[in-house]
Parts: sequence; structure tokens; C-alpha cells
Amino acid sequence: MTVSTGLAGGATGPENMRPLLSTALDGLGKGAVERSGPLPAGGPAAVTELVTGVGDVLPVDGVGAQQALAELTHVFSAGAVDPADPSCAAHLHAPPLAVSVVADLVASTLNSSLDSWDQAPSGIAVENEVLQAFARLVGYHPTRASGCVTSGATESNLTGLLLARDHALRPASPAKAGMRNQTAPRVFCSAEAHFSVARSAGVLGIGEDAVTTVPVDDQHRMDPQALDSLIAEAVAAGDKPVAVVATAGTTDLGVIDPLPRIAEVAARHGVWMHVDAAYGGGALFSERLAPLLNGLAQADSVALDMHKLGWQPVAAGVLLVRSEELFEPLERRVAYLNTEDDEDAGYRSLLGRSLRTTRRADALKMAVTLRALGSRGMGALVDSCHDLARHAANRVAGHPNLELHRDPVLSTVVFRYLPVRGDANAVNASLRRSLLGDGRAVIGRTEFDGGVQLKLTLLNPHATEAEIDAVLDDVVAAGDKETPAS
Repeated sequence: MTVSTGLAGGATGPENMRPLLSTALDGLGKGAVERSGPLPAGGPAAVTELVTGVGDVLPVDGVGAQQALAELTHVFSAGAVDPADPSCAAHLHAPPLAVSVVADLVASTLNSSLDSWDQAPSGIAVENEVLQAFARLVGYHPTRASGCVTSGATESNLTGLLLARDHALRPASPAKAGMRNQTAPRVFCSAEAHFSVARSAGVLGIGEDAVTTVPVDDQHRMDPQALDSLIAEAVAAGDKPVAVVATAGTTDLGVIDPLPRIAEVAARHGVWMHVDAAYGGGALFSERLAPLLNGLAQADSVALDMHKLGWQPVAAGVLLVRSEELFEPLERRVAYLNTEDDEDAGYRSLLGRSLRTTRRADALKMAVTLRALGSRGMGALVDSCHDLARHAANRVAGHPNLELHRDPVLSTVVFRYLPVRGDANAVNASLRRSLLGDGRAVIGRTEFDGGVQLKLTLLNPHATEAEIDAVLDDVVAAGDKETPAS
């Protein structure tokens, strides 16, 4: 047996991996030095040339494990965007903690699949423990609540809406069996909700056009009074409200909808409340920011993402429901996975909690991280990112060539460069591409009121204020360069 075909598991697995790990780490370091910044310079063409320069990815005769790993790790690292660089601040794309990455390697080594107990005994037990910890954090009763580790908010929102749909449209009696065809389902979310809400409605057959966007107030939060009126209008028209989707941490501004008031409206109309807290859920670790999420425990389902303000390798999403019975629409009995007599004997699977069948043990890296840092340590990281955002906002507000869109809520700062001449939208769009092409910085882009805005998404808790100042200096320099000559 050669090292190329050696297995990662078993008694000899660690020794098979040991020399390969050294090669991989060397390649990561070599690539980072060659990149020398948050991303490679030269744009898409340069990266494509770098990767294809290695040679055919499927040659007739293989080059061997060491060479393949050394070559491809090097070019992958050299051509990647590195979220650990302070100048990489475009998206909710966190730099993972070293301890979580190593734990992820352990999960990959054993390759557990959580669809049956006999594929993942420890994986199922670890996921259950992690879900109980998050249930307590959200405010659910940990032994009545349930959940599932997901690939992220898109899957969590899709699953939450599926449960809401089936809860709302299931017939209460045989006499009402035709109600699915007699009512038009409706979903309500704010005008700034994540795009996955509408797409999920389309996938589920509810229809994207059945999603009603609720107006927001001057702080970009869903207006509960408008929500109340829109639900009442839908009911009066003979439609069936399926779900209200609140957002705790919008992608661009980090805004958190008024959860207690939305919960009151949803309860008054008997409508399922789902909260997309993929971004803002991390604020629960912070004593300073956790009050922003008051009311979260009143939701029927909640989406969280630990690969944002949780510093996990992708993917690390979580869906929680307030009661285990709410997963009933996903329950399936499959002879080769979860027979009733096995489950009665205690060999329970997690098949009925997920839209996926094969599902890796992503809970392990979360469990290791949570135990290593504790809630206080996690909260300190959240607070560091919040402090950086406030610093960046103050710096923007005090700069004559920059304009702050609004004060940050969590760790995003939306602003724009003010050119002395020319079209501001064109200059802001081009300065961002200039920074990307030069390999200097990865800055986000969004739009408000028809205007192009720039965005810093600050998820590196170890970045310094001086490093953030340098990023803003680069933005100003690029803006000056892209401003048309008189």
C-alpha cells in the first residue's frame, strides 16, 4: 500500500496522515507568503493561470500523494481569499479558529454520517449536546426543543419554512382534507430579509410571488404595525398565512427586527414565527449585545450560523425548533436506516431532522470550540468585532472624503467614498474593483436608495484599529485614483 491509497482511519490512519499534514501545512505557508495579502493580484485570469499551471487534474498516471498535495495546496493557498487578513472584510466570511479546523479534520477522518446510529454513534451524541447548548442560549427549554446542524442559513430557512408550511396547511380533520387546494399560502418578511426566504418559498411550491415584503422603519427594521395589517388583509382575502420571517442581523446592516412585537403579531394571528438569526445569533454570546435579541425564544424556529460570528469552518449552521414534535413532517421510516425496533431499543438516528440523508458530523468542531472558549470567551470575540466596527464607523464619520450610511449594529459598516467630481456610484464601484485587482483589499459592495455603497464586514477579532485604519486609507487612495480628472 502506498501513501496515496492509505486510509485516514483505523490504527494506521494517523501515521498515514502525519507526513501529509506536514506537506499541507508547508503548502499553506508557502502560498500565503506568495500571496502576501488578502487575495492574489491580477484578478480572475491570474488565478486561473495559477491553478491550471499545475497540470492536468486527472492524468493517466498519478503523481503521488505528496506531490499532488504539495502542488495543489500551494496554488490553492496562493490563489485564495484569506479571511484572516484584516484587509479581507467584504462578506460574512469568518476566519476559522485553529482549534475548530483541527476538530473538523477529526470529523473528516472518521467520516461519520448522521442519518443512522450505526454510522455515527458519537456524532449523534455530540450533535444532541450542541443543540441543547444552543437551545439554552436562545431561551428554549433544552429538553423540549430540538434541532439540526445544517449547511447554513439557506438550508435552515428552507427547512423552517417547510415545517411552517406543513404546520399551517395540514388538514385538521378529513372533512378539511381539501384545504390545501382552497387557500393561497402567504409568507411575510421584511423588505430587507435574506433572499433565501423568497427562494425557499419557490422551492417549497408556495411561490416566490406569495412572499409579502413588509415595510421597514427608518432604522431598516420590520414594521410590526404594517405586518399586522398585511396579515389581516391576507386573511380577509381568503389567503392562508404560513409564516412570519423576522431577521436578527440583516446581511448589510446587521439590523435586528423588533422580535417581541413581531412575536405578538404572529401569536395574535396564529402564524408560525421563524427568525433568521444567522448573523445576529452570535450576539447571544455577548452580554453587551444579547439584549438586542430579546424575544427570540418566542419564535417557533430559529436559524443560527456558527461560520459567521462563531469562527467555524464552513459549514456550521443550526436550525432550532421550540418543540421536537414540530419536526414531524420530516419523519421517515427507512428499513436500512432506522427501524422502529432499533429506535425503541435506543439506537436513534437523526434522519427525521434534516432534508439531507448523508450528513457529516459538523457539530464536533462547534462542540470543541464552545468547550474550549466557553460563553465568556466567545462573547469576548464578538465584542472585539463590535468594537472594531464602532471604531471604523467613527473613523469614516470623521473623514472628509467618506460618508457613513448609519451607525453599526453588530460588525458591519456601510459607507461610501465621496469623489470631488464624477459619478459617485461609478467611482465607488470601480475603486472596489481596483483594490481587488491589486490584491490590496476585499471590500464589500451593496446598494441603498439606488446608490452604490461600500461595506466592511469585520469578523476578525484579532484585527487592530490601526489595521482597519489602513484599510480605510486604501479605500480613500483608490477613490482618489478612480476619480475622473478635471
